[in-house]
Amino acid sequence: MLRSQSLFFALCETLLVATPTLGQTPVPDLMKPAETYKFCLDMARAYPEQGFEFAGKWVGLRGGEPSKHCRAVALLGLREYTEAATGLEELAQESKQENAIRAGMLAQAAQAWLLGGNTERAYAVQTSALQLMPRDVAILMDRATTLAEAKNYWQAIDDLNVVLEIEPKNVDALAFRASAYRMVAADDLAFDDAERALTLDPLNISALLERGNLHRMQGHNDQARKDWMKILELTMEGEAALAARANIEKLDVNPDK
Repeated sequence: MLRSQSLFFALCETLLVATPTLGQTPVPDLMKPAETYKFCLDMARAYPEQGFEFAGKWVGLRGGEPSKHCRAVALLGLREYTEAATGLEELAQESKQENAIRAGMLAQAAQAWLLGGNTERAYAVQTSALQLMPRDVAILMDRATTLAEAKNYWQAIDDLNVVLEIEPKNVDALAFRASAYRMVAADDLAFDDAERALTLDPLNISALLERGNLHRMQGHNDQARKDWMKILELTMEGEAALAARANIEKLDVNPDK
């Protein structure tokens, strides 16, 4: 999920700006940078081609960092992931903003690299972001996800350990670490994390899925089915629901495997 960049104008009052509609081709208003920035982002997300054109005009008028960031957001919408990621990295390097904002730019660049299939580059950029904000929970979670996708589960666990040092009751981190522990055959630790997560949030879908998986691995089919059925009671959409449904079907066909 991509980060909001509203920090650019954190000191500005909230502005009520109409969402752009297709067909508008406004001229950037240099006298109202905060309003123009919000308008540009809205347009870049809703109509990337138009947003890219608007941002390009604004860059040409020396709109500074906000205009360049808006152009990168439009490139994301156009699925020009490499160009978007490169632009965001350059912007973070050039920026005079505080570390939190620069780290946010790098985190968004990493997301663009991931969307473009470049896991190694995403990891490198997330690491740079963490050098600016070493205890940023969102970036640590993002890097743990990148590491897990690359099957570097122990490194992912290291990042999740830091998250849980900072936020011991972070249910998503507990469920994620449970999954990572299962992937390295540390089933007892995985079960402990899944149980802790569900104690904090009994309806957490990720933790229910993970605990169901662990029950199944231990041969506790009834408990596994109960957890997976609970997921389908809560939602019929998303990856967890698909996995739960598939697991139940497999359980019905091969209960002894």
